[in-house]
Amino acid sequence: MKKWLTVLLTALLAISLTACGTTAEKTKVTFADAGWDSIKFHNEVAIFIGENAFDLEGEQTSGTSTILISAMESGDLDVYMEMWTDNIASYDQDIAEGKYKELGLNFGDNAQGFYVSRYVIEGDASRGIEAMALDLKTVADLAKYSDVFEDSDDPSKGRIYGAISGWQVDTIMRNKVDFYGLDEFYNYIDPGSEAALAASISAAYEKGEPIVSYYWEPTWITGKYDLVLLEDAPYDPNLYPEGKSACPSTEVTVCVSNDFYEKQPEYSEFLSKYHTSSALTAEALYYMQENDASYVDTVKWFLGEHDELLEQWLPADKAELVRKALD
Repeated sequence: MKKWLTVLLTALLAISLTACGTTAEKTKVTFADAGWDSIKFHNEVAIFIGENAFDLEGEQTSGTSTILISAMESGDLDVYMEMWTDNIASYDQDIAEGKYKELGLNFGDNAQGFYVSRYVIEGDASRGIEAMALDLKTVADLAKYSDVFEDSDDPSKGRIYGAISGWQVDTIMRNKVDFYGLDEFYNYIDPGSEAALAASISAAYEKGEPIVSYYWEPTWITGKYDLVLLEDAPYDPNLYPEGKSACPSTEVTVCVSNDFYEKQPEYSEFLSKYHTSSALTAEALYYMQENDASYVDTVKWFLGEHDELLEQWLPADKAELVRKALD
């Protein structure tokens, strides 16, 4: 009887402790979600690794860059996986004043500007497409090929798909068109939205039609299609706003709050080694788009495809924990 009673009391105690929430909870880590696909992807990679190798629980917090950076300064946000440093006017000063920590470079080989499909310049024998603008290399060269990029609504001019209205770079691209005198030969079209611009490029590429448009990388578009960035004058920070030079390649860094850096040194060490590239990011975004995959499923595919990254980012025992989670 006593033995039976002891077993019963033990079971009841276990149930009671579980119900009372005495089971240890994972430490939560908040990541900045500034709205674009690549930052969400990198967040999910870091979250997956955090959960499976460091026993941390990740969550994303949405907001504008300004609001999210302010939250990181106050310690209400922990990690910013894609800090586009050239787009944050106060970034250098923030780092110098120790408002938050820069841990390392996520990628720095990104680009933006006017792109054309490679088959426009070189043709594509496999698709039966002949070259349409053999000597097209630079933005200035577009003046010679307005007939190739004919505006169907105004056949007397060509059409350039510009940046999104409201984006700072839209003003710069408009200045570029004026500076090179392209406004005489082209209509600069506001695509209306990021989705509409991507759809225009995709539709033209699938049909083998010529298109010239503003775009940037990394995106699923640059991961899927063979696009050529037209050359421009070397980047000059003074001339760039006037459209007179190439757009800069921005250093996209990984940053954390000071409080998080102090409390999570091991995970911060991993983040300091987190380095990818524009091409790798575009590859992941293309996979997600092409397979209608979730961010989490894309992360699992990506880490399975690029096991070498785990070796670069993590100690051997931590990398093995992530591999087991992938299996």
